Amino acid sequence: MKIIQYVYHKKEPQKPPTNEQFDLALVFGDRYILADEAFMNSIKLSINAETWLMASTSGEIAGSEVHDETVVATLIKFNKTKLRTAIVNINDVSDSFEAGKNLINQLIDENPCHIFVLSDGTKVNGSELANGMNSVLPEGVAITGGLAGDADRFQETIVSLNDDCRSGNIAAVAFYGSNLRIGHGSKGGWDSFGPDRKITKASANVLYELDGKSALQLYKEYLGELANDLPSTALLFPLALRSRKDSQPLVRTILGINEVEQSMTFAGDMPIGSYARLMRANFDRLIDAASVAANDTLSQVENQQTELAILISCVGRKLVLNQRVDEEVESVRHILGKEAVITGFYSYGEISPLAKSMKCELHNQTMTITTLSET
Repeated sequence: MKIIQYVYHKKEPQKPPTNEQFDLALVFGDRYILADEAFMNSIKLSINAETWLMASTSGEIAGSEVHDETVVATLIKFNKTKLRTAIVNINDVSDSFEAGKNLINQLIDENPCHIFVLSDGTKVNGSELANGMNSVLPEGVAITGGLAGDADRFQETIVSLNDDCRSGNIAAVAFYGSNLRIGHGSKGGWDSFGPDRKITKASANVLYELDGKSALQLYKEYLGELANDLPSTALLFPLALRSRKDSQPLVRTILGINEVEQSMTFAGDMPIGSYARLMRANFDRLIDAASVAANDTLSQVENQQTELAILISCVGRKLVLNQRVDEEVESVRHILGKEAVITGFYSYGEISPLAKSMKCELHNQTMTITTLSET
């Protein structure tokens, strides 16, 4: 596997062109820059890649650094691994579940070894997307990826496959062959506080009531003065969601609020009867969790040297860590080693199994890692 990485700053001269043919260009960048056709065409003219997979972000990761308002392009040439791609737009199907089924059905007739998915981050119900993908996924195939971001604006996100660049897109690349070694890990590191509250009124990913009371009002009481800056401040206080009080929690991030309906919209479903509990940040635990995710990833490939690592971390972690945000990326670098090429972005949601051989789930506020190496 050969990998080259470029970081593009809009006001700087373009990188010199490469004539070498690459199989895949993974491109993560600020939404406004990705929407600049002239600038992006100048990048595409300088890179010879068969497949372009792009997503807008809430921050870009390159090496051990975190960037804003840049474009990070990572070019990959495989030795023996074959690729196929698929794309669905949420506006062309009935719902996110059907979008997930449609996407995966385009890729599974030849037994892929792994599927990497990038989804619109504001129009797609991430947990229903995961459920739809799982409903047709063959045994032994894992899915990882994430939801595109839009800084902390929550206005619009972009996902692009080759020349199809639209809001509402969900795109995937599937890998085929026996020479690719894939690892994945996902950890949060947030602390829960306050009582468990039962979800008594909700519809899909819209939450109305907890314990029979307005969920938005309860949330504002906990936030105090921070409630004045909702929904962005909600990233600092996600909810831990459990189907039962003793079950493994999933973290859910708020994407928006509705003052008229007194509701909160989340990145994934909030099932009635489930239990929700507030969470808050612990700086050291967030960084430690990134290290744990990296170790989990390595353990799945028996500590084989990582060639490429794709990091997808939640925008909420970036806002909390602030000036220390590079530390969680550096902690992953320390585990994976200096030889690994690291790319990725800050997202509105992460897609990964909770453990090896499990179905994928939508996560929020986690560091999710996918590693690729060819034997």
